[in-house]
Amino acid sequence: MTPAHIETVVAAALAEDAPWGDVTCEAFVPPSAYATAQLRARTDGTLAGADVASAAFRLVDSGTVVRWQSVDGMTFSRGDALARVQGPARGVLRAERIALNFLQRMSGIATLTAAFVDAVAGTGVRIVDTRKTTPGLRALEKHAVRAGGGHNHRFSLSDAVMVKDNHLAVARAAGIGVTEAILAAKQQLGHTTHVEVEVDRIEQIEPVLAAGVDTIMLDNFSLEDLRSAVALIAGRAIVEASGAIGLETVRAVAETGVDVISVGALTHSAPALDLGLDVVVE
Repeated sequence: MTPAHIETVVAAALAEDAPWGDVTCEAFVPPSAYATAQLRARTDGTLAGADVASAAFRLVDSGTVVRWQSVDGMTFSRGDALARVQGPARGVLRAERIALNFLQRMSGIATLTAAFVDAVAGTGVRIVDTRKTTPGLRALEKHAVRAGGGHNHRFSLSDAVMVKDNHLAVARAAGIGVTEAILAAKQQLGHTTHVEVEVDRIEQIEPVLAAGVDTIMLDNFSLEDLRSAVALIAGRAIVEASGAIGLETVRAVAETGVDVISVGALTHSAPALDLGLDVVVE
């Protein structure tokens, strides 16, 4: 999540929100008006997106100053003051909704991630995200996962090889065996490229291991099958569990001995956190 990327994303959001200016502020708020506003939490949570929110205020009016009392990754309680915003009133009010949209979305992801991380505490298992992100916001959402104590899976299709069921189906349709297909693919890769393969049945594991892969993803395995698969793999590859894993089941999955649990819900189903920005009358 680079400063340049933040500015690009935030600028697009601001342009969408006020394509021809803020007609309310221009008609109602005097150009000379100055505002001080307090950002407060309306629920408990974990903060993510401070730099993104600050960029929204800065890009609207560089004279706006945001002073944070919290930083990304910190937990907070309902009623806590998170930041103080001061600047030209038109700028503060125009940027308000965009800043809150990013903060609420990212903090919601961080808060849900923290709940998953807490649920597997002591097991040594990593909670990781997926590519099930909002188009155009992947860097921000994956940053939010890290703020919540989770880890990132590959960022894009360019980062690592991940052979899924549809890839294997294409190979089978061409009459190519799993082991043969993976070995042939590895011949085209650099020696540092990580190779992960998804399986959905225990009998697929040995042919995949025979190709010397780095990670095996066990997709939608039962707890009993997860334990059996971990014993079968026996340290020959990193073991990742995936597939509709929720807060109520993640601890049991972690205790099967897997190394990594990937959770799409961290980004595709996290509820926005309730935060509010209120002008202070002094």
